[in-house]
Amino acid sequence: MTALTGGCQCGAVRYRITGPLGKAGICHCRMCQKAFGSFGAALVKVAVADLAWTRGTPGSFRSSAVVARGFCSACGTPLFMREDGDPRYEISIGSLDDPGAIGPMTDQSGIESRVPWFASMFTLPERTTAECRSAEDLVKLKSLQHPDHDTEHWP
Repeated sequence: MTALTGGCQCGAVRYRITGPLGKAGICHCRMCQKAFGSFGAALVKVAVADLAWTRGTPGSFRSSAVVARGFCSACGTPLFMREDGDPRYEISIGSLDDPGAIGPMTDQSGIESRVPWFASMFTLPERTTAECRSAEDLVKLKSLQHPDHDTEHWP
């Protein structure tokens, strides 16, 4: 397996995954909705021994008596969740440099909190960013976030 890398939006926290990935899924529980500010969280399991923090250290918040959630203290990017005693992290798929490297989702959990429109959102009309923004707007939208690869220096 080729190592996978990822990190937060600002680049203060980076990581490398060197082992096999576990299941990938979407959690719809209310805690994941709040932690990600979204309909839920897309997560992939990674053994603790196979994950190395290569730049910075994530902040942590205990969202329940048994779960810690990691994030970048500088920009707020959600990075992981981990249950006490679990030998795996659940890494946020969106924080990977190549989220498309993750195979298909295998399950959904926390469906008691799933938002009613989730099942139909894939039928909505689709447009690229360039199709819904003017040329002037696209210039203003130039990304200031860390690139999707490791760099020697931050920022």
